[in-house]
Amino acid sequence: MEWRDTGILLTSRRHGESSAILEVFTPNHGRHLGVLRGGASRRIAPSLQPGAQLDLTWKARLEDHMGAFTAEPQRSRAANALSDRLSLAGLNAVCALLSFSLPEREAHPKLYARTEQLLDLLPERDLWPLAYLRWEMALLDEMGFGLDLSACAVRGTNEELCFVSPRTGRAVSRQAAGKWADRLLPLPDILKGEGPGGDGEILEALRTTGFFLESHMAPTLRDRPLPQARAAYVERFRRSTDA
Repeated sequence: MEWRDTGILLTSRRHGESSAILEVFTPNHGRHLGVLRGGASRRIAPSLQPGAQLDLTWKARLEDHMGAFTAEPQRSRAANALSDRLSLAGLNAVCALLSFSLPEREAHPKLYARTEQLLDLLPERDLWPLAYLRWEMALLDEMGFGLDLSACAVRGTNEELCFVSPRTGRAVSRQAAGKWADRLLPLPDILKGEGPGGDGEILEALRTTGFFLESHMAPTLRDRPLPQARAAYVERFRRSTDA
């Protein structure tokens, strides 16, 4: 069994004396693991940082074996993040959420393309928070937990949509919310793709996407909570807006 693909490195952990087990996200083979011989060596290990773009070849005797990688670094994204704590937190959040969410060996080419575009925006600090929010919405959609914000779940209208139902992920208008408004999640304009959206509005939108990641997606996919890296990024972003 053999294939060749490009991929984004999600995690790398030492295996034995000199090898490493790589977890990568590829457009055609999804999230995939394999052993990289010599991956823990001084020559290769520094280039195996989360977010690195790799040219990969995978081989195994049987399809269900873990198999072995050969990997050639194409470009590093860590260099764009290490000098900025917010960028590094964002990079870690993306890689951790992909590792947590994606089923193994199932292709998600559209999500892969969005992820590659997002990570390439890391140096653009002004653009990245909104791009990251859009990426979280795409992740929810890809995993089957997408939000339906097109019309009010109660009245069917698309006017004054101000809330999201925490149960269904559908929009709710101000009139329909009534006395239940305090039990609903906020629906800022930026979440509907409207308006420029400042940092405060992005933070409010991340509260809503975070609820569905934690309360809907995570319990269905894993028997453990959402990676702490996501909360760490949101908190660092919040602090940066207060500075």
